Amino acid sequence: MSSSLHPSEVLYSGEKPFPAIAACVHYAGRERYIQKALELQHEFGPIFDITCDCDDGAVAGAEREHAEMVSAFIAGPLNRHDRVGARIHDYTHRHWRDDLDIILRQSGTRIAFIVIPKVERVAQLAEMIEVVKSLSKQHCGERHIPIHVMVETHGALREINSIAALPDVETLDFGIMDFVSSHRGAIPVAAMRSPGQFDHPLIRRAKCEVVAAAIGHGVIPAHNVTTEVRDVSQVAADARRAREEFGFLRMWSIHPTQIEPIVKAMSPREDEADEAAEILIAAQEKKWGPIQVRGRLHDRASYRYYWDLLQRAKATGLKIPELVNRAFWGK
Repeated sequence: MSSSLHPSEVLYSGEKPFPAIAACVHYAGRERYIQKALELQHEFGPIFDITCDCDDGAVAGAEREHAEMVSAFIAGPLNRHDRVGARIHDYTHRHWRDDLDIILRQSGTRIAFIVIPKVERVAQLAEMIEVVKSLSKQHCGERHIPIHVMVETHGALREINSIAALPDVETLDFGIMDFVSSHRGAIPVAAMRSPGQFDHPLIRRAKCEVVAAAIGHGVIPAHNVTTEVRDVSQVAADARRAREEFGFLRMWSIHPTQIEPIVKAMSPREDEADEAAEILIAAQEKKWGPIQVRGRLHDRASYRYYWDLLQRAKATGLKIPELVNRAFWGK
């Protein structure tokens, strides 16, 4: 298998590689919640990412201390998988540059991503990304740091394709709470939770535009939080609906009980992963020409579909057959 062509070599010639990241990202703002999230990540494995919040999580007047606390966790021993990012203040806040300077100076070599909230215009986002690049070059040797963009304003939705097209953007994260609030009562509060968050026409439109722009530019679309923290069946149902009806490939968690149902609902089924593995191994053996498996014809269009599915399965912790791990991941 070692001399066989890898899917990434033959299926995406000239295209931007699609990110293979976890299907759940857990939000934590306070120190004890960040520590608990890191302990859970160690227990479960890197099947979910963590975002440490320097925006809503920071007490007014203590922004510097909060950013330093976040940086210490990212650079510290509890971060065993290097899948921890940070959400900084938005463009209008005086502390966003300081957030970046503190975080990248103290933990830039290990941070997984930077989350930028409340984007209004692509020009603002581009300016912030340039600051990330400059500070990264200064503090951690030009390391590429992915940018996760929170889409939660009218302006961001208007410029969604231009935002998704920026080369450093890895995810578009829909923020339903601020988005509904920005409508000044035109959208009822019931649209912040299910079933309204999936049924209200303006919310449906926004979610569809976020997903279409993200996928069209090789970016991961991430679904908003679910405010229900006790009924895990509701969390799972929301994640499943976000995935199957709207095409979201990742979802935010705001409570530890939400992590497992989100990961499970966002993951491919085991039988889907098994079928993908069978088709891709057969295709690799035939040098990626057309094949027939289980009475169905397959070519590079279906190979791309199944390769994306198999990568999602691996990222969400599904067991991958040893033969497939050796063939595609070298282990």
